[in-house]
Amino acid sequence: QVQLVESGGGLVQPGGSLRLSCAASGNIFSIYAMGWYRQAPGKQRERVAGITTGGSTYYADSVKGRFTISRENAKNTVYLQMNSLKPEDTAVYYCKLSLTYRDYWGQGTQVTVSS
Repeated sequence: QVQLVESGGGLVQPGGSLRLSCAASGNIFSIYAMGWYRQAPGKQRERVAGITTGGSTYYADSVKGRFTISRENAKNTVYLQMNSLKPEDTAVYYCKLSLTYRDYWGQGTQVTVSS
């Protein structure tokens, strides 16, 4: 069984920063990538950032230059450093673990950007 534990969400003012963490544990084999998605109220879930085992990264255009994804392979942990946050970044952020044979999702962590 695989578990994903997310942390780091919260309330922050516009222009502020947050760091999300996602630790994977359990019977994990053949990790391909880890990443972050988000879903705002009334909107579809969208991909925010991703990173492969080899270190290749992906960022949505809306977060490029503001968010940075990183990972500790030995700990099966992925991070999302979010800077210069905007109200439109408000959403539930989900961690995704992609193995070569299936995907797993975290429970989500709320990020609210508001003054």
